Amino acid sequence: MKAFMDEQFLLNTETAVTLYEQFAKSMPIIDYHCHLDPKAIYEDKPFANLTEVWLYGDHYKWRAMRANGIEEQYVTGGEGVSDYDRFLAYAKTVPMTLGNPLYHWSHLELRRLFGIDELINEKNAPVIWEKANARLGEQSFTPRGLIRGSNVRVVCTTDDPADTLEYHRKLSEEQELGFQVRPSFRPDKALEINRATFLPWLQRLEEVSGYQLGDYEQLLKALGARVQYFHDTGCLLSDHAIDKVMYAEATKEQAAAIYEKALRGEAVSLEEEAAYKSYTLLYLGRLYAELGWTMQLHIKAHRNNNSAMYDKLGPDTGYDSINDGPLAEPLVKLLDGMERGGGLPRTILYSLNAADNDVLASIIGSFQGGGIPGKIQLGSAWWFNDTIDGMLAQMKSLANMGLLARFVGMLTDSRSFLSYPRHEYFRRILCNLLGDWVEAGLVPHDMELLGSIVEGICYRNAEQYFNFGAK
Repeated sequence: MKAFMDEQFLLNTETAVTLYEQFAKSMPIIDYHCHLDPKAIYEDKPFANLTEVWLYGDHYKWRAMRANGIEEQYVTGGEGVSDYDRFLAYAKTVPMTLGNPLYHWSHLELRRLFGIDELINEKNAPVIWEKANARLGEQSFTPRGLIRGSNVRVVCTTDDPADTLEYHRKLSEEQELGFQVRPSFRPDKALEINRATFLPWLQRLEEVSGYQLGDYEQLLKALGARVQYFHDTGCLLSDHAIDKVMYAEATKEQAAAIYEKALRGEAVSLEEEAAYKSYTLLYLGRLYAELGWTMQLHIKAHRNNNSAMYDKLGPDTGYDSINDGPLAEPLVKLLDGMERGGGLPRTILYSLNAADNDVLASIIGSFQGGGIPGKIQLGSAWWFNDTIDGMLAQMKSLANMGLLARFVGMLTDSRSFLSYPRHEYFRRILCNLLGDWVEAGLVPHDMELLGSIVEGICYRNAEQYFNFGAK
């Protein structure tokens, strides 16, 4: 029987241990998709206590606490509830998360970042609280300290086209930051023409872009100007939440008519929405391709399921789930439309529904080319798939139908500065998969080959793919 989370945690063969210790462990991290706050990185303020850095904004932990019967004021905070009370509520929940990656993540975070080896539970929570808070006063536990201490080379945040990127620009001027902080272009509000956010967001875009958005041509020009502004600020990636993939052939004139209909406050049909989104996405795809960007499509989230709690807490608070429905036909048409219309950019496809792994793995093979290794990527297991089984399923689908060796690897997709041990989790799972293949005689025991593949997936592929050596 192996000890819990010992040095060979998740590594079941000698080959896996060697691959992890000699090739994966020391690789730097490129976090090419996250939700960290660039203002927090710039200001670099110390955290008040363990709850602030560990539980604020972490909807993974919030979901588990609710499932464990914790009352909402102890989950997201409420009048008369202290941060210590909230920490105790989570400590009470952790033992119940056996089998959930939260059990491993929570212990990894305390062990790797704080040097705290105790198993987390309600009894020893006061001791853990004191030990962790004592460390938070150290310079290595500020936002920048945690990024540097985790060996992170690049952080790509998620930013709205109407953002000023004030803090990205300030960070880019610092000579000794030690890591890159780059924006990512997230134009969801420009595409979601049927949501209540659309018209208010257009007002924000008008203010920041200087364009009067009374017609569609002006919207496209404003989006193009913001893409260039982001590019000048170091952006090399876009990111799109495509909860439902829609595609319809449309002319510019048709898209313009639909846009003007929305401006008048008239209802836009699903068919019209598909046409508007398709033309706008094709336009953006051309811009991305011209600038050498990577486009990320995060597909099939079913968001804000609990309307009562959405009204109370807003989005991204733990009330989302996995979506289903048609994928292959509209997605292929979208990618093909970009290819025909001026060039498909480097693209990463993520589906929150693991049943789509093979579908996506087969689709990406139809659009590779241009002399770019792994130009179209099957994205890392994401959100609800960020588990041992989910990571293995994603990598096996990619290996079965494409080139695992060209995979750009793991990302955090996190709002927490403590999430970087998840890269260790991923790397151990990767090395164990390859080790199992060696033991089964499926791949040769060629450590030079296997080691280079591991280093590529952990770091080097992403460094090359995203061209992070550029401004």
